[in-house]
Amino acid sequence: MLSRITQRQLEYFVASGEAGSISAAAERIHVSSPSISAAITHMEAELGIQLFIRHHAQGISLTAVGRLVMQEAKQIMEQMSNLYTIASESLNTVRGPLRVGCLESLAPMITPELVFGFGRAFPGVRVTQAEGNHEELLEKLRSGELDIALTYDLVTSPDIDFQPLAHLPPYVMVGEYHPLASLSAVSMQDLEAYPVVLLDTPWSRDYFLSLFMQAGTTPNIIMRSTNLETVRAMVGNGIGYSFANARPKSNLSQDGKRVIRLRLAGAHRPMKLGYATASNTQLSRVVSAFAERCRMFVSDQYIPGMAPPSFFDPHAVRSLSGVI
Repeated sequence: MLSRITQRQLEYFVASGEAGSISAAAERIHVSSPSISAAITHMEAELGIQLFIRHHAQGISLTAVGRLVMQEAKQIMEQMSNLYTIASESLNTVRGPLRVGCLESLAPMITPELVFGFGRAFPGVRVTQAEGNHEELLEKLRSGELDIALTYDLVTSPDIDFQPLAHLPPYVMVGEYHPLASLSAVSMQDLEAYPVVLLDTPWSRDYFLSLFMQAGTTPNIIMRSTNLETVRAMVGNGIGYSFANARPKSNLSQDGKRVIRLRLAGAHRPMKLGYATASNTQLSRVVSAFAERCRMFVSDQYIPGMAPPSFFDPHAVRSLSGVI
């Protein structure tokens, strides 16, 4: 009997049962509601049972037997997926979907070479990308909307595995006419008298504010933005200085103003750039291959799309506060 029910119809049925409504399932899997309704009707006719109770204007709910069929349908779909995995591995190929998330402040620098370069290397892979703040990326990993995310070690969570790849110490950004622009390095005490533009995203905000707490200084926050390029533009226009960890190759803001990077003196915890995955998920061949590419292409010596790490030379540099 199940030979007359297709894998796609099973997918539509499972999506509807999980979403609790045909319209919500249609939006989730990008298929028209009539197609999903037809698939469910066909399954009910083939099996001779009622799978859902239809509630007027309130969606649908599984019948008792429908819940049993749902469990079996999920097992069948998993077995079908395993068949494709076995076939793919036997051909020594990497193919299938890859859903990559990236921290929005990092995406313009690292994804063209790292993510889409992977897609060019493996034409059988269908790459999609989503960007967001750290919190949003972790939620999408938990919900299964993403397979892997490129981000920082901003917060630990038992349901998220994080693999560090490179260390990015904090540095200071100033405009070319800022009073500190001629220095090679500055301390937190040097900065205390000047206004700061804060990159105000979840967890990143706490990281940058911790620099002041550690130094025992108080920030004079004159402006905030959730967008790194907006922060760079404000810095370039002399509104204030700011902190960052990512190192764009360009020393110009998007409105053409020059931005100067200064080393931040003292010992400060670097951000760790790496990739995150849901700890309760077994990585597919495609995701494992992409993770391997990340390990090969990202290190303390080289990060795609970023300025070379030689900027963070640990040798002594003079600041206003003295020799470091």
